[in-house]
Amino acid sequence: MYQLIFLPPAEKYFKKLKDKNLKQKYKNALEEIQKDPYIGEEKSGDLSGMYGYDIYYNKTNYEIAYRIYNLTDGGKVIVIMAGTRENFWDTLKRYIK
Repeated sequence: MYQLIFLPPAEKYFKKLKDKNLKQKYKNALEEIQKDPYIGEEKSGDLSGMYGYDIYYNKTNYEIAYRIYNLTDGGKVIVIMAGTRENFWDTLKRYIK
């Protein structure tokens, strides 16, 4: 099982979440990613090496962006950002620059 590490934007987003059902959806998604991080869709172009996992809840698309690191002492998944799909990847590009 991979270790999850949250960067500040993801941590802040999860902390602010009030909707219990959406929080549970994210929790389930993160557990799935922790078991098999390659379940997400690998990005290409200027976001290559990054993975995205979609969550659909209450007629809205949500996204989790993360990177996978396979190290000798075990794998790590760095959760970079989470949020609604709208402008998500543009915001992420600005953050990683």
